[in-house]
Amino acid sequence: MQTRNQPYISLTIAGSDSGGGAGIQADIKAMSATGSFACSVITALTAQNTQGVSAIHPVPQSFVEDQLESIFSDMKVDAVKIGMLSDADTILMIAQILKKYQPKAVILDPVMVATSGDVLLESQAISSLVNHLIPLADLITPNLYEAQVLLGRDLNAFPKSNAELESTANALLSLGSQGVLLKGGHMDTQDSTDVWVTENQIEYFSKTRVVTTNTHGTGCTLSSAITSYLAQGLSMSESIRKAKEYISQALVAAKNYQLGQGSGPVDHFFMLKA
Repeated sequence: MQTRNQPYISLTIAGSDSGGGAGIQADIKAMSATGSFACSVITALTAQNTQGVSAIHPVPQSFVEDQLESIFSDMKVDAVKIGMLSDADTILMIAQILKKYQPKAVILDPVMVATSGDVLLESQAISSLVNHLIPLADLITPNLYEAQVLLGRDLNAFPKSNAELESTANALLSLGSQGVLLKGGHMDTQDSTDVWVTENQIEYFSKTRVVTTNTHGTGCTLSSAITSYLAQGLSMSESIRKAKEYISQALVAAKNYQLGQGSGPVDHFFMLKA
């Protein structure tokens, strides 16, 4: 890993989770815990807890742009993670800002499907995501439900094997990103297996599945850890491997937590208790 006098800067562009388990809050925790300085641009405010989301208040597009300009014009952002977005125009604006400032790494976690299976983005916004942001991404990190939405497939017919997982990841790659990390956490298997594909590479990342209900924010946490490691100069493969190890340990550390009455968060700072 490189060393320098100034911290490596990771930027998260996402929605706020008032419960602290996902979204901007999880991103900042994960980036900080894995060694980079976290900046944030908030795209939406949510009223949510461990049991779900009760209200969403989108941040006006002009103010999202103001936040982005304030950071990029002042700081050297090493890597960007994009999470929850609200509408097609905001997505297009973010794409234009990224083209203007050209950070060295862009990770897109397409937050599009709620745990309940409800699609969170309107079709126009999904089209904007596919047309404008995915082609700028070095990596997209969809779960199985999000993959089905991006590909226009049945939400109830997602991959059931590693072979189908790989095939779906390659279909996603055709949307234009440099790489796809398709997360297999929703598959009914003993291990939690993700597959990373690029035009020239295929690599599997597997960890023993942690039996717990405290899984809120795992996708946000994983993508933010990958972003943090990329910001520090690690390769994509090594960043994914280290992030997968990090989220696995965070799940283990929090598996018996009772924080709220629903799906609780992971322990982002488990290493401080060692």
